Amino acid sequence: MRRSRLRQTKQEHLIGHFVAGATARTTASLVGVNKSIGVYYFHRLREIIYQATEDETPFTGEVEVDESYFGDRRKG
Repeated sequence: MRRSRLRQTKQEHLIGHFVAGATARTTASLVGVNKSIGVYYFHRLREIIYQATEDETPFTGEVEVDESYFGDRRKG
């Protein structure tokens, strides 16, 4: 992340825990930062991922779905 005042090592630890699936508050206590900073950092990572994948949509135009069912059980 650009304008972050956190040290590079703390940023790397936060990203590592984010990838591992840890919660933001747990990660903040493990890394040694305030819980609000951990939550904000995770939020920013999610925004960056969203912006990067927004342009890479697998479908363009109109998509038609026929004879499909959604859920775990089929009726009939």
